[in-house]
This record gives sequence, C-alpha cells and structure tokens, in this order.
Amino acid sequence: MYYFDYIEPLFRPPSEARSLIFQITVGCSQNHCSFCGMYKAKTFRIRPLSEIIDEMRSVPASHRPYIQRVFLADGDALVYPQAGLSALLDALAETFPNLQRVGAYASPASLTTKDGDELALLREKKLRILYFGLESGDPETLRAINKGFSAEDMLALCRKAKESGMKLSVTAILGLAGQARSQEHARATARWISELSPEYFSLLTLFVRHNDDFLRTIEPLSRGGILEEARELLQHLAPLKTILRSNHVSNFLNLAGSYPKDRQRLLAEVDEAISRARRQPLWYREVPDYREDLF
Repeated sequence: MYYFDYIEPLFRPPSEARSLIFQITVGCSQNHCSFCGMYKAKTFRIRPLSEIIDEMRSVPASHRPYIQRVFLADGDALVYPQAGLSALLDALAETFPNLQRVGAYASPASLTTKDGDELALLREKKLRILYFGLESGDPETLRAINKGFSAEDMLALCRKAKESGMKLSVTAILGLAGQARSQEHARATARWISELSPEYFSLLTLFVRHNDDFLRTIEPLSRGGILEEARELLQHLAPLKTILRSNHVSNFLNLAGSYPKDRQRLLAEVDEAISRARRQPLWYREVPDYREDLF
C-alpha cells in the first residue's frame, strides 16, 4: 500500500476518476478569477521534481503495471517549467511500463509558457490531453470574472495546443453571466467552441465555493433559466466534431453526445427537461443553492 500526502483540496476532471494523481504544483498560478474558489486557500508553488519522483518510487513494483493513466494536479500543472516537466514525464514512463496517457489542467497563463514545439515534445512523452477552463466566450462576462485573457487570446492559445497534437477538453459554466447576459454568454460560448472544435466540451453549473463576493454582483439564474441557457447554447453550437458532456456534479441535467451527429437528440432532451420543469413552476423559478458542502 502507498499513500501520497496531498495538499487538500484536490480536484480532477470526472474523466480522470481512474487516474493516479501526482500533485506537481500546489494551487493555481492564475488564482484571480473572481468566480472560482477552488484554490483560494492555497498559495501557489511548484513542487521540486525530486519530491514527485520519490512519490512515483513509493508505488510498489507489483502495482506499477496496472497504472495506465496519470493526472497532474493542481490547477494549471502545465505551468511547470519545460525541462522539469519533460523529465517528470520521462520518469513516469520509466516507472509505469503500461502508461498510456497523462492529463493536466491548463490555464491560459500556463499555455503562454510553452511554444508549439515544446507542447509537441510533451505530447511525445505522453502528455496527451489538457483540460482548459474557457468559462465563457462573451467578452463582458470574461471581464466581469477577471479571467485576464480575452476570448480571442484564449482561442489562439488553444489552437496552438491543438496544432501541437494535444487533445483539448474545454469547460464552460452555465449561469456564470447571471440573468443580464445569459443569452450573450450562451451564444458567444457556442461560437467560440464552434471555431475551435475541441475534442471534448463540458458544461458545469455555477455554484458556491469561496466566491460570495462575485455572486453578489450578478442576479442568479433560476433552475429554469439554467435549462434555457443550456438550450440556447446547444442551439447555436456548430463544431466540426466535438464530444459534449454535462456530467459534473454541479449539473442537474446530464447530457452526453457528439456534435453534430447527436445535435437533434440533445436539443430534444433539453426541450423535454424544460417542458417537465415548467409543469413544476416552483422548482422552475427556484434559484438552486449549489454549495460545495452539499455535493
């Protein structure tokens, strides 16, 4: 048996549930987004390579062949210096003989630290998928959440990653713009995703986690409003090919399909959910109390 002394809280995407997690950074280097409280209790730092290699070696030799996927935490592990990250990936491949894929969160800031050739090299060393938080394609919403990058800048950074051979899983957040810019948020986000056509696109729903100051700046959407916003986004979504998911714990409508093949089915599922919700007017008008401690 082995145990990693993670610095909590520790997060990973739903698709990395079976991955072995190595916490190569602590916190997030871009920790100023007003809506996000994931890493507010942490001071960002990069962990020494020697510590991480010691953790790899702590995995018993008998268990190492069973490790096929690894996820690198915390919030934007891609910011790890190129030479160290390259050496870390080499050590992973050496330690785990059946390793197939490594994944990591990538912020816009961390993508600025790697050029296309460096990203391609990391991909050769099995870093194959980056999880990228777009949040919104709407310029006003991005300014309101203090994202620090424009939609155009983030599109260019993600295109660089795609051109290097990386797979991208992009997330956006339902309810992020409140009532005032719900339609603009949905349509601009759909347009951004359509222009990039990432391999994966996931929807989350805004919830409470150390972000009370931000929540006081918007008029939140009701449950019905969140469903209507999801419908607006899916209606305008037109990527060449993208796998859509809304399987995060914050969502109350679980969607799964591929665009454009499943577009009509997904729209029909949202329409049916809206129709059912309207038959329960109190539920439809209620603002959901999504708090992390309720999940």
